Amino acid sequence: MADNEVLEPFEVQECSTTSLFKRLFRFSLDMDINTEELCRFLLKAKTNTYASGNEGTTLKDGSKELIFTEGSLSYRDKYFGSIQFLGEEVVSCEGKCVWGMNYYGQVLSSEGVSEQKVGAFLKEALKRVKPEKPFRGPYKYEENSFMYLNDVEGDVRKFSGTEKILYEGKEVYTLLYHCGLTKEAT
Repeated sequence: MADNEVLEPFEVQECSTTSLFKRLFRFSLDMDINTEELCRFLLKAKTNTYASGNEGTTLKDGSKELIFTEGSLSYRDKYFGSIQFLGEEVVSCEGKCVWGMNYYGQVLSSEGVSEQKVGAFLKEALKRVKPEKPFRGPYKYEENSFMYLNDVEGDVRKFSGTEKILYEGKEVYTLLYHCGLTKEAT
């Protein structure tokens, strides 16, 4: 694929494999999700997409998209912008959305440090995502003059949080995010 090739927006394909679907959901009248399985999948998906250094594929609408698939589960992260940006992450199982997260962030005035260095440090922090809260990075991560802070409330079923990056004690990046499970009306 050429660097300047523009792809159509991602469409989730139905998968014939149901074993992961059965593990992901405990079948009951309200179709409770197996949050441990979802967290394991999110951990893999997040460390194999943006945190890995992959910037994503450019789509016709100007957004970037990253995709990770394993069995019947598919993760999609689609975002617009770079210095100021917004995006959405979605996990689908057999073509049905089961989880989603929205986020908005920006690199603030970055005197003394480039946006590229802030972005590179962010990816290092995101590689350290915790299995019990696989939303963004750890609660705190430090390297050289950088400090990453993540304040989150809730669990994989429903949560919201903020993350910040400080450089030499000055805030140079901020992001707001919120998420939860999805469920269709019956």
